Amino acid sequence: IDTLDVNKLSKYAYLLRANHMVMPSYGPKTSKEVKKRIKDWHSFIADAAETNLLPEELIKAVIEVESGAVVTAVSQCGAQGLMQLMPKTQSELGVKDPFDPNENISAGTRYLAQLLNMYDGDLSLALAAYNAGMGNVNKYGGIPPFEETQNFVKKVTAIYHRLQKENAN
Repeated sequence: IDTLDVNKLSKYAYLLRANHMVMPSYGPKTSKEVKKRIKDWHSFIADAAETNLLPEELIKAVIEVESGAVVTAVSQCGAQGLMQLMPKTQSELGVKDPFDPNENISAGTRYLAQLLNMYDGDLSLALAAYNAGMGNVNKYGGIPPFEETQNFVKKVTAIYHRLQKENAN
């Protein structure tokens, strides 16, 4: 890759070449570091929260767990950006650049709001569907028996409640 003309590479390939590709686990290691990164995206989070009638704390919790607030995060399964949207979901939501923080947060929040609506406001089911897909939630009639999904739901919920308490003080 180092010998290729960067201008001829796709944006994704350029990100790889520039060593911007990170896995969420390689992001910030402490909650304090994540908190600093999330502040960078506060206005986008606030706008998305207002537009989709979701609490900012919930969006922040999803970002913290999904990407560690690393804008260029890419998971092993191909999810991208702050809210770790899969390419198919990006396409369905009209995302052009999954690494654009505003676009990623806006689409991810819209998707989460759709899931909450679909599951009658049940946060656990919406988060499970966000992580494992609606098909799996429907197939198992609840949170799928996947350790990753069960941990995701627990982590996001715990961080969401922690952030709510912090903001109440």
